[in-house]
Amino acid sequence: MPTPAILVFTKTTGFRHDSIPAGAAAVERLAADLGYESEHTEDAAVHNPVDLARFAAVVWLSPSGDVLGELERAALADYVTGGGGWCGIHAASTAERSWPFFRELVGARFIGHPPGCTPGEIDVKDAAHPSTAHLPKRWSWTDEWYSFDARPEGVEVLLEADESTYDTADLAMGRPHPIAWHRRLEAGRCFYTALGHAEEAYADPVFLAHLRGGLLSVLPAE
Repeated sequence: MPTPAILVFTKTTGFRHDSIPAGAAAVERLAADLGYESEHTEDAAVHNPVDLARFAAVVWLSPSGDVLGELERAALADYVTGGGGWCGIHAASTAERSWPFFRELVGARFIGHPPGCTPGEIDVKDAAHPSTAHLPKRWSWTDEWYSFDARPEGVEVLLEADESTYDTADLAMGRPHPIAWHRRLEAGRCFYTALGHAEEAYADPVFLAHLRGGLLSVLPAE
């Protein structure tokens, strides 16, 4: 029986991040480091019960807009709630706005960010998770600072942005301002991080360790 692989999905129908190629290559390297093959695609048709059964986890790397048809949505929902792993990176929270279940899957919907990538400070709220165990309690990072329509419910927050350390423009959420979290969704495991806008992030060892731990957390236990 073939070894389960990790799917890297990057289809966009809205804004397209220039960092997608570097991000996909980085996730593929992380998958290999964890002992998995990977498959990078922008073909939404891979979201069907037969194909999804080949994957130990699905990574949505900065997709945007509505990217799945109704049958593909149903297949992904069944995959995750049935015990699959789902990892969302950066613009994943901008995707599938017309699909109510996706809000539950990703945790919250993106509403905007201040212009550009700017330095800021991040508070680590859970230092025991694989995606944060390597981080200092206070992490200095430069990125787009995503704001959301609401704080995610039913999740365990991993990272919070300190809005006092960057210009929020008109997008302040107040405290807390979660930017990474994880949850169980029925039998499935989900992880989301709002970080990862710039191509340079995918060469940064600290950020890559964050992604590696997030991916590890949604993989099936050995």
